[in-house]
Amino acid sequence: MRRPRQKALFGVVAVGGIAALALLASSGSAHPLAGFAHLDWPWLALGLVAESGSMATFARSQRRLLRVGGTKVHLGSVLAVTYAGNAISVSLPLAGPELSTAFTFRQFSRHGIDPAVAAWALAVSGIVSSAAFAVVLAGGAVASGSSTAALLGLAGAVVSFLPSVCVLAALRYRSVRNLLNRLLDRLIATSRRLVRRPGPGAEDFLEQFLDRVASLKLPTLQYAEVFAFALWNWVGDCLCLACAIRATGSPVPWQGLFLAYGVGMTAGSIGLTPGGLGIVEAALSAALIATGIKGGHAIAAVLVYRLISFWLVMAGGWAVMAVLTRNGRTARRRRGESQGTF
Repeated sequence: MRRPRQKALFGVVAVGGIAALALLASSGSAHPLAGFAHLDWPWLALGLVAESGSMATFARSQRRLLRVGGTKVHLGSVLAVTYAGNAISVSLPLAGPELSTAFTFRQFSRHGIDPAVAAWALAVSGIVSSAAFAVVLAGGAVASGSSTAALLGLAGAVVSFLPSVCVLAALRYRSVRNLLNRLLDRLIATSRRLVRRPGPGAEDFLEQFLDRVASLKLPTLQYAEVFAFALWNWVGDCLCLACAIRATGSPVPWQGLFLAYGVGMTAGSIGLTPGGLGIVEAALSAALIATGIKGGHAIAAVLVYRLISFWLVMAGGWAVMAVLTRNGRTARRRRGESQGTF
């Protein structure tokens, strides 16, 4: 019964977002399809370039972090895992990001990365990405020129950064890790009572694993490089939105663009629908209308932006996933054949 109820909830939220888009469209003087009538294709191409650059810089930031253990991994491999992991994250509601992280961790391990290094890289990547988004949101709030918008934007930036601070504290301070170990011990004890797993020694393994993860560090300049990559990941995605606005015939409201973008991304992070489907469209369209773009043109711009940043990237990710799955099966079959020769 739980799954049908979840599907019903997702459907209600998505339909609600579509209904909100319809209301926003009716409030403007331009029809939503008007922006599609005369698309400026060079701006559309620039949007594709900006989004591709955004994904590439995220992969480069993870590659830089993975090198802390001394193992070199090809950028193309990290980029493939990035696209496939993103496809999982945006295709599944609620648990998408968690399943994406698990998939990425397994893929990095298969490329010979130390599991502790892979876990550390994913944790630090999340911290830095949250910090970069907080900077984008705070910068957009200040640039908006509205004291109310600035206050709300700065508050949102602080909230978005709090989880990163907690993870950073766990990595840096032994006392926080001890508290985390005690919580894990309780969870393990509960799991053993319910399903008789995991086996003995799990507590010591987790403690050693956390200590190993916490011991990994990068030079300060390389942390700055990772942060610059993470910042451009968000900025590049926002520039894709700017290109979509220009492609649909509206001037870019630079003063309020980054704050409007932050509003849309924050709304989508709730995770009620896959990739924030319906939620991002409604929130981002409303935010762009608030910057002065007419309702129909704002919705058209958002739909073009989501076509590039959501649908095309997701399709590319699933195509990469198919290739990774096929290569994995081929590798397992070859290992089986080689073992059978002895």
